[in-house]
Amino acid sequence: MQKSGEDQSCRRRVRRSRWNKAEMHVIPPITDYDREYFEGYADLSVHEHMIKVIRYSSLHYFNIHSHSNIFYCYYALQDTVRTNTYRDAIMFHRPSIQGKVVIDVGCGTGILSIFCAQAGAKRVYAVEASDIAMQAARVVEENNLSNIITVLQGRVEDVEIREKADVIVSEWMGYMLLYESMLQSVIIARVRWLKRGGLMLPSDATLYMAPVTNIEVYRDTTDFWGDVYGIDMSPIIPLSKKCAFEDPSVEIITSENVLTWPIEVIRFDCHLVTIPKIKSITTKFQFASLFQAPLHGFAFWFDVEFNGPVLQPMPITWLPSTSSIDDHPEKEDDSRKRKRGTKLSAAPILSTAPEDPQTHWGQTLIYLNNPIELEKYQLIEGSLNLSQNEYCARFLNIHLEYA
Repeated sequence: MQKSGEDQSCRRRVRRSRWNKAEMHVIPPITDYDREYFEGYADLSVHEHMIKVIRYSSLHYFNIHSHSNIFYCYYALQDTVRTNTYRDAIMFHRPSIQGKVVIDVGCGTGILSIFCAQAGAKRVYAVEASDIAMQAARVVEENNLSNIITVLQGRVEDVEIREKADVIVSEWMGYMLLYESMLQSVIIARVRWLKRGGLMLPSDATLYMAPVTNIEVYRDTTDFWGDVYGIDMSPIIPLSKKCAFEDPSVEIITSENVLTWPIEVIRFDCHLVTIPKIKSITTKFQFASLFQAPLHGFAFWFDVEFNGPVLQPMPITWLPSTSSIDDHPEKEDDSRKRKRGTKLSAAPILSTAPEDPQTHWGQTLIYLNNPIELEKYQLIEGSLNLSQNEYCARFLNIHLEYA
């Protein structure tokens, strides 16, 4: 409950709604994991680092089974690529936003909601489950936008919005695209409120995978124990590998670390994707190494695109940020086949690929305990399954087999 005297422009509406769609079986109950997740986003520094200039000083690891560690990466990162691309996308789709109703799912500090108001939205509902919603409401008021933006504190599963929306915008992506499972809430918002033919931003998402070599990381983990102040501690190396490589790692690699063209693990249209489709994803892969090099593991990254209906041509009154425009033409044999923004008329794309500008998402790496020496054109085959954790849907189970 709100304390007496708190800003009432941040409205709590948590009455159970009576929506019922075939796709939605039951309203998922809020769990202790959810509460911890929302409390984490109430820390202002999380939002500050995602908005500011990004800085990487070292490798950043996260334990995919420990929610408390996920924000370590956020604290070390400051990201303008993300924010500039969203602003560019919102302004690009200004014809679809002007005079329309927008819902911002997981609004955080409210910056995307404000961009939508600046693009001419008639009303914006900024939905945020964490206590940062209080600050978002104050930011809205300070910028004289309370007549346009309404901040609603609560989950999209619980809040009440009594009109349909023309646009849903959300920065829902987690590490490896699907970690945190916020996309499920975006799908629920779409089912509840988006008009037929409405716009989703982002509109499309793709998760990629590729084998990588990374000698430096492996040496840092193993070679140290060979000579510690003149003492041979090599018996500790197996434990060192286990501690370092049993969980995924979020870090920055370059295209030089990538051994082959990536494959698509999954690609989906945010206007159409369903919750069952993202709960469990299975794919088989086959790579042919382009180099003779040690295979140290597999890297994952994603793109999100901001395609959608543009109602009519508009005079260009803004310049896209360099973060969302690719100055390098796509190679014909590039298996990614992404529709990259190469001119002002192309919709922006947010990429976390190794060759693109760094973001706070970095790339997610799964390391092998022991590297495999590959010959040029040697095949790497296997299968991958990603699934929501049985006990906490915000966690991601990864099952990887290779040969």
